[in-house]
Amino acid sequence: MILIGLTGGVATGKSTVAKMFKQCGAIIIDADELAREVVLPGKPAWRGIVRQFGKSVLNADRTINRQALGAIVFSRPVKRRVLERLIHPRVAREQRRLTREAARKDPSAVVIYDVPLLFEAGINKRVDKIIVVTADRSTQITRLKNRNGLTRAEALRRIRSQMPLSEKLRKADMVIDGTLPRTVGRKRVRSVFRALSTLASSTDSPQIR
Repeated sequence: MILIGLTGGVATGKSTVAKMFKQCGAIIIDADELAREVVLPGKPAWRGIVRQFGKSVLNADRTINRQALGAIVFSRPVKRRVLERLIHPRVAREQRRLTREAARKDPSAVVIYDVPLLFEAGINKRVDKIIVVTADRSTQITRLKNRNGLTRAEALRRIRSQMPLSEKLRKADMVIDGTLPRTVGRKRVRSVFRALSTLASSTDSPQIR
């Protein structure tokens, strides 16, 4: 089994690439999905968020209003670090559980951990290989404006809240261009998946993390 960290800048096309890997047969663990699960109403992280940020970040059904919370943490780095300390350890525990489960079911599995803050949270130390999905800055801004309804200034603030994409690229084992036409992108993903599958099934493949 091999554990791959899939990351990139915000709005570079990482989620689309993850779906392509899933179609190839990879097991996908989505950090954003885990983060949503650990902050469900009543859970410890949820209670911590309400204590730290107040009830103004809650929807009518008591779930976390991600847009309201994001508006706070992306403009205030100290608040963002508070949120990360509440969420990241719990997400990490769930990721390790799911990875062990995948390894038990298929010792030759390619497990891809789709995680935006791979480097920022130190998760790069827990994976065997790193794939970075890249896109030019103008594409990121356009996608954030269209997808999230952000202004240009808000989009830039969101982009700059993460490690520079250029730095992530220097740390990558493999790079996938998130602006490629869909058919070309699929070919690239299939090629990478074949290489990872070979590594996962080899006798000297990396150990589970």
